[in-house]
Amino acid sequence: MPELPEVETVRSGLEKWVIGWKISNVEILHSRAVRNNTTYDLRKVLPGRKITKVDRRGKYLWLLLDNNQALIIHLGMSGQVLLPNVVDPPHKHLRVRLLIEKIDKEIHFVDQRTFGHMTLDDLEGGIPKSVKKIAPDVFESEYQQKVVVEKIRKSNSEVKKLLLDQGVMSGVGNIYADEALWRAKVHPQRIGKDLTSAQIVKIIDKCKEVMSQAIAAGGTSFDDLYVNVNGESGYFDRSLAAYGQTGAPCPRPKCRGLITKARFMGRYSHFCTNCQPKSR
Repeated sequence: MPELPEVETVRSGLEKWVIGWKISNVEILHSRAVRNNTTYDLRKVLPGRKITKVDRRGKYLWLLLDNNQALIIHLGMSGQVLLPNVVDPPHKHLRVRLLIEKIDKEIHFVDQRTFGHMTLDDLEGGIPKSVKKIAPDVFESEYQQKVVVEKIRKSNSEVKKLLLDQGVMSGVGNIYADEALWRAKVHPQRIGKDLTSAQIVKIIDKCKEVMSQAIAAGGTSFDDLYVNVNGESGYFDRSLAAYGQTGAPCPRPKCRGLITKARFMGRYSHFCTNCQPKSR
């Protein structure tokens, strides 16, 4: 699933092009892509609306419209937002097409696995109402580190589970949780309340550090399911130290451990057998 760096790459790519574009028509090619629109029919309400801003919180992306509403785009497992050359054949997994008034441009929502969606929502304090339940991410002005540290310190849950909890701190998924915990030298199964405030701060700092580097690299692409708005892949996968590196020597200097993976919480975690002990 695309995580914060991938969604931010898409957001910044859209921002360069779509501000001021006016939607002239909407074509829905798969009903699952708009399944959450119980109040609004996108085909009726989007034509005539102008895009004024492209914003994001965590893994949620939205186009702010000139009527104080937002078109939310959640990429799910395989969603893509593309700005194609309209003379080329459309992608075989095209789900929603937004046609733009007076210019030969379109915005395509592509989703092979159809877990993503586009939803129109009203704003509340500048944030779509349905996104308000998501905690601010580390790049937002609303983010409060003291609040996040306190939530983790009071919890009996494993620290990786807490990093993945979008109600604690949004945007972090499996890839960047593993990378941040490796950088912080903390085992993913350590319990939140057993960590010191300093350890938690270090973990959060490493989350921001690794995601900043991933954004600079255009995100992480293992296949063609994640690409930016121009259809290009990110290359942060070349810099991964733990995630997906099972059996490789730990890249930390002088560490003699191996990167291993263990299944808990219904997914695999990757960590070093030496510098990330389960208890310390």
